[in-house]
Amino acid sequence: MTQIFISTGEVSGDLQGALLVNALQRQATEQGMDLEILALGGDRMAAAGATLLENTTAVGSIGIFESLPYVLPTLGIQRRAKAYLRQHPPDLVVMIDYLTPNLVMGRFVRRYLSAVPTVYYIAPQEWVWSAGAGNTRQIITISDEIFAVFPGEATYYKQWGGNVTYLGHPLVDQAASVPSRDAARQALGIPPEQVAIALLPASRRQEITYLLPVMVEAAQRIQTAMPAVHFWVPLSQEAFRPALTDAIERFGLQATLVDQSSQTVIAAADLALTKSGTVNLELALMNVPQIVVYRLNPLTAWIARKLLNFSIPYMSPTNLVLMEDIVPEFLQEQATPETLSAEALTLLQNDAARQRMLSGYERVQQAMGERGVCDRVAARLLAIIASK
Repeated sequence: MTQIFISTGEVSGDLQGALLVNALQRQATEQGMDLEILALGGDRMAAAGATLLENTTAVGSIGIFESLPYVLPTLGIQRRAKAYLRQHPPDLVVMIDYLTPNLVMGRFVRRYLSAVPTVYYIAPQEWVWSAGAGNTRQIITISDEIFAVFPGEATYYKQWGGNVTYLGHPLVDQAASVPSRDAARQALGIPPEQVAIALLPASRRQEITYLLPVMVEAAQRIQTAMPAVHFWVPLSQEAFRPALTDAIERFGLQATLVDQSSQTVIAAADLALTKSGTVNLELALMNVPQIVVYRLNPLTAWIARKLLNFSIPYMSPTNLVLMEDIVPEFLQEQATPETLSAEALTLLQNDAARQRMLSGYERVQQAMGERGVCDRVAARLLAIIASK
């Protein structure tokens, strides 16, 4: 039995991990390999066939104060995972994003399981917002290989001496199976003439606090200007249902909370108001115009700017692919109901503005690589095990 251990967290890591698990199983079957995949991940990875040591989708955040509630749960998860791995060393360790926890896990593997090869797949975006060289050096140290999913990511880690390969972005594989606009609208019961907007506010608890209020107030303004509009809100975590239901009712939105896959909602939409994250690339691959929003605790933002001199060229992965303004980003104090609703109305009512964004999407899609990314990654991972 060949064993691979995959370490990731949060909803986006669970999605990427599930795509990889599926590909690993396909490749192992083709090679006649008996493969077991153990993981720190979530329900999607479990459904794909991984055996979860711990569920990590709900223990994630961005920011200083935002992370504090998750410190002790994360330490407990890591303590139990390390104990298991010392008793049952795998044949390969794969780390997906999830910066601080995976740095801890990588250092542990280097120290106590030094014979086990390690791969960082989708390395943390230190190439975008690194405030120093410390984390970058650690990522290089704990990784025998890095499989990059952005061209800029590959360039950055190569410059630091990493053993890096760019294989494309895995979401291009997922895009092949998304429903058509007509099929998605039929599944959701949306008439062809209905203007449908996807609200994608949160995959983390902190985003319910800082993003949802401004997003629903912007939606209310859009609804006032376009009374026939309807909003669709996919539920990323069951725990968010009460907050989302309350916000919809409080602002009087014509909105539907959807338990179905977010892909169905996205495919059916004319526009999305969305948090920054992996979902931005899903929108770009499905050619749905989007407006990206992000806010942190104001004190976290002040510390980052004033004390840490923190700045980033872009927040949205869609803009990071080409390092260009493909989609509008409204961060922190720029993210107001007035600016978001005005931008939304422009994209809904101005064909030229929509077309500019869709033309940018075409170039983003070309840069994300050809389909088969996950299978190429899986084949490389199994080859590393075979080379041992």
